[in-house]
Amino acid sequence: MRRFSFALAGAIALAAIGPNVLAHEAGAEEHAATDPVAAIAAAVAAPDRPTDARELDESRKPAEVLAFLGLEPGMTAADLLTGTGYWAEIMAHVVGLEGKVVAYQPSQFYTDGDSKAAWSALEARAPEVSESRYPFDEFAPPAETLDFAIINLSYHDIYWTSERYKIPTTNPAAYVTALYAGMKPGGVVGVIDHVGEGSETRELVDALHRIDPAVVRADFEAAGFVLEDTSDLLANPEDDHTKLVFDPTIRGKTDRFLFKFVKPR
Repeated sequence: MRRFSFALAGAIALAAIGPNVLAHEAGAEEHAATDPVAAIAAAVAAPDRPTDARELDESRKPAEVLAFLGLEPGMTAADLLTGTGYWAEIMAHVVGLEGKVVAYQPSQFYTDGDSKAAWSALEARAPEVSESRYPFDEFAPPAETLDFAIINLSYHDIYWTSERYKIPTTNPAAYVTALYAGMKPGGVVGVIDHVGEGSETRELVDALHRIDPAVVRADFEAAGFVLEDTSDLLANPEDDHTKLVFDPTIRGKTDRFLFKFVKPR
């Protein structure tokens, strides 16, 4: 009887609250689930994100970056040259069950047991993520399937060649053209990379893993993208652009540009 009394009291109290208040609370929950800024903040704060990913948040500013680029719940998004899937996991929490995230991973980057185990764990935490593996120089997303894409600190690698990692010489124009074809009209592509200076792009990439922002802009505009906006959110004027990005004195603190490209409707 005591349990029944508590249950009955709870039901009476709930009824006393009234339908208007309950409807307001339900509306607040629905708003949190669909409001882009709220969804992004919740995604970054997700308690099951790994510690090593959280440690990158200070330098990468994922909430601010994704808000600037305009990621929204329900979108189909791509994490290009995904690496560890840092962005893919956050975006999965943002797009939710009505959306999906494709993590594009060159097959050359997916060879050891540790990376396979890490991806299995990520996909268990974020079932909206699916990994798409492809030969490094054969990127080809299905036509007009993506609302959103991000490529973080990796576009310069399209100019990189490595015998050690079996990375062939790749045609950047072909890569960006394929990306353009894969975006829906109005789709957004965010590009973040280390600022470099020099007209010989392949030499610059090979030496420092940096790229001139003007080269990136020219590549994307040549494919048909429009540069809608830029941000200095990740800029660091103390970086003189002459150091290898893996140099311990600058790693994680490089001067980075952030471009927002759009495929015209």
